[in-house]
This record gives sequence, C-alpha cells and structure tokens, in this order.
Amino acid sequence: MLRWLIGGGREPQGLAEKSSVQTIGEEQVQNPYTELLVLKGHQDIVRFLVQIDDYRFASAGDDGIIFLWNAQTGEKLYELHGHTHKITAIAPFSSSDVTEEETDLIITASADRTVIVWDCASGRQVQKVSCFHSTVKCLTVLQRLNVWLSGGSDLCVWNRKLDLLCKTSHLTDAGISALVELPKNCVAAAVGKELIIFRLSASNNGSEGWNILEVKRLVDHQDNISSLVSVNDLTFVTGSHLGELIVWDALDWTKQASECNFWDPSVHPDVQPEIKLSQSPHETSVQHLTSDEECVFAAVGKGIYVYNLQMKRVIACQRTAHDSSVLHIEKLPNRQLISCSEDGSVRIWELREKQQLPAEPIPTGFFNMWGFGRANKQANQAAKKMHENTPVYFLELVGDLIGHSSAVQMFLYFGELGLATCSADHLIILWKDGERESSLRSLTLFKKLAQNGGLQLRL
Repeated sequence: MLRWLIGGGREPQGLAEKSSVQTIGEEQVQNPYTELLVLKGHQDIVRFLVQIDDYRFASAGDDGIIFLWNAQTGEKLYELHGHTHKITAIAPFSSSDVTEEETDLIITASADRTVIVWDCASGRQVQKVSCFHSTVKCLTVLQRLNVWLSGGSDLCVWNRKLDLLCKTSHLTDAGISALVELPKNCVAAAVGKELIIFRLSASNNGSEGWNILEVKRLVDHQDNISSLVSVNDLTFVTGSHLGELIVWDALDWTKQASECNFWDPSVHPDVQPEIKLSQSPHETSVQHLTSDEECVFAAVGKGIYVYNLQMKRVIACQRTAHDSSVLHIEKLPNRQLISCSEDGSVRIWELREKQQLPAEPIPTGFFNMWGFGRANKQANQAAKKMHENTPVYFLELVGDLIGHSSAVQMFLYFGELGLATCSADHLIILWKDGERESSLRSLTLFKKLAQNGGLQLRL
C-alpha cells in the first residue's frame, strides 16, 4: 500500500520506455508525501489551482466549473456554476472597504467572454460582466490600489464591484497573454513578442476614475513571450518559446541581463556530442518561471534550470528532469524545488552544493548545454578562471509522486497541510505527510479514549 501511495499507481505513458530521466527507488526517505487524498468532481481537464487562505483553495478548468476545497480534509466546500465554457484565468482578491469587513473573493474569466466575481465565504456570485470582445486570457490584482486588470484584446481596469474604470484601445488579435505588476503603478503586458509597459494614474478631477497610458514597448524578444514573473520591486524576468530569458529593471525597463543567443555550431566546436544540433520549439520553450529573489527557477522543455541573478548564470540544471515538458515549477521555503510535467509525474528536487573540479567546464550561457550563447575560447577560459573557486550546485531527485494518469498542470504548496496537484485526468490529489497524518490520527484516538474514560468514571 505504501508503495502505491508514494510512487506506484498507474505508470504514465512514456515512463515505461527507455529514458534518460533520473529515477529514484522505492525507499524515498526524504519524501514526506506518503499518503494521498483523491478529490473528484471535475468533468474535464483541471488547469488552475489558486490559494484563498491557509486552508482553502479553488480549482477550475475546461468544464467551466469552479470548486472550493478544504486543503486539510479534502472536503468540497462549494461548487460554483456560472460559466458556459472553459475557464481561462483565475485570481484571488481579498478586499475591504472602510465600512466593510475583509472579504475573500475570487475572479474567474472564461472562453464564454465573461468574468465573474465570487464570494468564497458563501459560494455566491457577486457580479458578472459580459461586455468583452474577446476571451480574457489573464487576470492581475493590484491589491494596493484595490483594483484588478483583465488582459485580452484590450487591457481593462476594474474595481472589485466590476465597474470598468478605464481601458486601452484594441491591441492585437493575439491579445495579452500575461501580466505582471511593476512599481510606480505600472504593469508589464506580454503581447506576442512585445512587452508593453502601462502606467495607471488617478483622474485629476477628483473622481474615482483612473487613466491607463502606454509608456514603452520592449521588442527584445525574438519569439512570443511565454512566461513572465516579478522577482522584487527592482527586477522582473521574461521567457520566450525559443528559450530566451531576459532579466529586466522594473523601474526603468532596461535589460539587466539576457541569454538570448541561438544555436550556431560554428562557434561551439566543443559542445557535448550527445546534444542534438537542432531543437524543436517545445524542447526550448520556457513554460514557467518563478523566483525567490536570489535565483530564477525556469521550466524549459523537459528540464529545470536555476539561474542566479547576481552571478548572471545558471548554477544548476536538470536537462531531462521529466520525460515530457515541465509545466510548473516552484521553490519551497527550504532548498527544495517541485516540478510537474505532461508525463503525469510530480518530482521533488533538492538544490545541493558540490565542490567544483578544476577541469570541469563552466556554463557561460543560460542554455550553453544546448549550445545557446555565443562565447569564444578566450571568453570560456576567462569564465573558467573567474569561477574556479566558486561553489557550484546540483539538483538531486529526492521524491517522485506518481498518482495522476495524465499531464499534471500545476500544484499548490500548503506547508504542513501538504501539496495539491491538478491534472488532465480530471482529478485533484492532496499529497499528505504520512508521519504527520499518523500522529494526528493517534492524537484524535487518544482524545476519544480519554473522553470515554472520563465519562465512565463519572457514571
């Protein structure tokens, strides 16, 4: 039973075939997730999980239904119906007025071209808007300003009652695919290959109105931007379908660092022979980015990469972390990472330091292992000398969670309450710390026995 809970279940397609992906045995001593709860209710692919508070989360996907769950017990709290097509974006929005108590809300957008605000305490629909000319692909809440933004063919600014405050003119047919908040009331919007910076400002006439102004267009990417993440108030990072990564200054929107060079075999005679000379787009696409302010963690193709912002280089990588594309990656409060993939697996990695050997080649580009980055022999020698005494790191596989039978879209980490994953198999799985759950059950049993003993003594 324990084997199934940790790493058994039905083997996802592709894992039975010969693969270069790292494996781990049944004795996963560093993997606490030895129990699981399977949550059923969705009728199609579950694409989104969003945390509401310390113990509640919402799920949504292609069936157009939103479920609210208890992360501790797995109890279904509410089932929200209101959309007629798949959910395309979801965001939490905790808000309060001077005259009202704080309210936990979630906002959902759908391919039915509507946006709905839901009350998480009651499960009721607060407001619905159906005035969109295209599907809303992303939602971003500016908590400090008590407004939220929707991105599609237009960028719209709303208050929590779904009053439209202002909007941009029609951008492109492709529309905005991702948004990130920047300092000074600015946001960055990914529109195809371009990154557009917008600034929000309050109206000067004393009303509650807002204005939104396009202030800059950044055209440094050579392919469509696929991922966007804020590092801190000074830095944000973008990634593209062709494996470009650019680090931006969040205040003046200039490039701080970039790894944008493409494959050129003529300048890489010493590239490892097992690396293919050409890469298909899905093998180099930056699917997801996250950051802990010190490093950026990138899900790229089948691999995961740790890019140090101060050193401006990759310090650790697993080129084949999964058998298929990595869809989501997160850094835990400790030195661990979790990644999930189209192959149906969820894997736990630990970032560890090793002493670098003098003869070991140093990666000088973000994807030098693929041949990305134009560096001549002199630059390589200089890099080797500069980093000769610099510690390097490696990612060690410490846990492999096999429970889903199809692509795992994303996950949420709830600390001691465990891990929630969602998949194309229509399921949500809560992965639990087996030792903690066993202790809780023993404590509950002890309390019941103590209560029963106390009743008998009184009788």
